[in-house]
Amino acid sequence: MISLSTTVHLALHVLLPLAVAWTFFRARWKRAWLIMLATMLVDLDHLLADPLFDANRCSIGFHPLHSYTAIGAYLLMSLWPPTRLIGLGLLIHMVVDASDCWRMSGFAWP
Repeated sequence: MISLSTTVHLALHVLLPLAVAWTFFRARWKRAWLIMLATMLVDLDHLLADPLFDANRCSIGFHPLHSYTAIGAYLLMSLWPPTRLIGLGLLIHMVVDASDCWRMSGFAWP
Protein backbone atom coordinates (compact mmCIF):
# COMPACT_ATOMS: atom_id res chain seq x y z
CA MET A 1 0.00 0.00 0.00
CA ILE A 2 1.33 3.43 -0.96
CA SER A 3 1.30 5.99 1.85
CA LEU A 4 -0.44 9.33 1.58
CA SER A 5 2.88 11.21 1.71
CA THR A 6 4.23 9.10 -1.19
CA THR A 7 1.05 9.73 -3.18
CA VAL A 8 1.27 13.50 -2.55
CA HIS A 9 4.97 13.43 -3.44
CA LEU A 10 4.33 11.70 -6.78
CA ALA A 11 1.36 13.96 -7.55
CA LEU A 12 3.48 17.06 -6.94
CA HIS A 13 6.09 15.80 -9.42
CA VAL A 14 3.36 15.89 -12.07
CA LEU A 15 1.18 18.81 -10.96
CA LEU A 16 3.83 21.45 -10.17
CA PRO A 17 5.40 21.26 -13.65
CA LEU A 18 1.88 21.43 -15.08
CA ALA A 19 1.14 24.57 -13.06
CA VAL A 20 4.42 26.19 -14.15
CA ALA A 21 3.85 25.23 -17.80
CA TRP A 22 0.27 26.52 -17.76
CA THR A 23 1.19 29.76 -15.96
CA PHE A 24 4.43 30.76 -17.68
CA PHE A 25 4.42 28.94 -21.02
CA ARG A 26 0.72 29.11 -21.90
CA ALA A 27 1.24 29.29 -25.68
CA ARG A 28 3.14 25.99 -25.61
CA TRP A 29 2.16 24.56 -22.22
CA LYS A 30 1.88 20.94 -23.39
CA ARG A 31 5.40 20.93 -24.79
CA ALA A 32 6.76 22.70 -21.71
CA TRP A 33 4.98 20.26 -19.39
CA LEU A 34 6.25 17.20 -21.27
CA ILE A 35 9.83 18.48 -21.20
CA MET A 36 9.60 19.15 -17.47
CA LEU A 37 8.00 15.72 -16.91
CA ALA A 38 10.91 14.13 -18.79
CA THR A 39 13.25 15.50 -16.12
CA MET A 40 11.82 12.82 -13.82
CA LEU A 41 14.50 10.66 -15.42
CA VAL A 42 16.85 12.31 -12.93
CA ASP A 43 15.61 9.63 -10.53
CA LEU A 44 17.57 7.03 -12.46
CA ASP A 45 20.37 7.79 -10.00
CA HIS A 46 18.27 5.94 -7.42
CA LEU A 47 19.35 2.76 -9.22
CA LEU A 48 22.78 3.27 -7.63
CA ALA A 49 21.35 3.13 -4.10
CA ASP A 50 20.79 0.15 -1.85
CA PRO A 51 17.97 -0.20 -1.09
CA LEU A 52 16.62 1.19 -4.34
CA PHE A 53 13.72 2.96 -2.58
CA ASP A 54 13.61 4.07 1.02
CA ALA A 55 10.62 6.22 1.98
CA ASN A 56 12.58 7.60 4.93
CA ARG A 57 15.68 8.63 2.99
CA CYS A 58 16.33 12.22 1.96
CA SER A 59 17.32 12.22 -1.72
CA ILE A 60 18.92 15.66 -1.59
CA GLY A 61 22.63 15.24 -1.04
CA PHE A 62 22.38 11.43 -1.15
CA HIS A 63 22.03 10.58 -4.85
CA PRO A 64 24.58 11.98 -7.35
CA LEU A 65 22.02 13.82 -9.51
CA HIS A 66 20.40 15.20 -6.33
CA SER A 67 23.67 16.71 -5.03
CA TYR A 68 24.09 20.39 -4.25
CA THR A 69 26.56 20.69 -7.13
CA ALA A 70 24.00 19.22 -9.53
CA ILE A 71 21.30 21.54 -8.16
CA GLY A 72 23.61 24.50 -8.87
CA ALA A 73 23.98 23.28 -12.46
CA TYR A 74 20.17 22.98 -12.74
CA LEU A 75 19.86 26.58 -11.56
CA LEU A 76 22.29 27.71 -14.26
CA MET A 77 20.39 25.66 -16.85
CA SER A 78 17.15 27.39 -15.88
CA LEU A 79 18.74 30.78 -16.63
CA TRP A 80 19.84 29.89 -20.19
CA PRO A 81 16.92 29.92 -22.68
CA PRO A 82 17.88 26.76 -24.64
CA THR A 83 17.94 24.65 -21.45
CA ARG A 84 15.44 26.67 -19.38
CA LEU A 85 12.61 24.10 -19.33
CA ILE A 86 14.96 21.26 -18.44
CA GLY A 87 16.53 23.34 -15.66
CA LEU A 88 13.12 24.37 -14.32
CA GLY A 89 11.88 20.80 -14.38
CA LEU A 90 14.95 19.62 -12.50
CA LEU A 91 14.66 22.44 -9.93
CA ILE A 92 10.97 21.68 -9.38
CA HIS A 93 11.91 18.04 -8.89
CA MET A 94 14.55 18.98 -6.31
CA VAL A 95 12.11 21.25 -4.43
CA VAL A 96 9.54 18.44 -4.24
CA ASP A 97 12.22 16.04 -3.01
CA ALA A 98 13.49 18.63 -0.51
CA SER A 99 9.96 19.05 0.84
CA ASP A 100 10.06 15.40 1.87
CA CYS A 101 13.39 16.01 3.61
CA TRP A 102 11.89 18.95 5.49
CA ARG A 103 8.86 16.86 6.45
CA MET A 104 11.04 14.01 7.71
CA SER A 105 13.17 16.40 9.77
CA GLY A 106 10.12 17.79 11.55
CA PHE A 107 10.44 21.18 9.85
CA ALA A 108 7.30 23.21 10.37
CA TRP A 109 6.28 26.50 8.78
CA PRO A 110 5.91 29.32 11.33
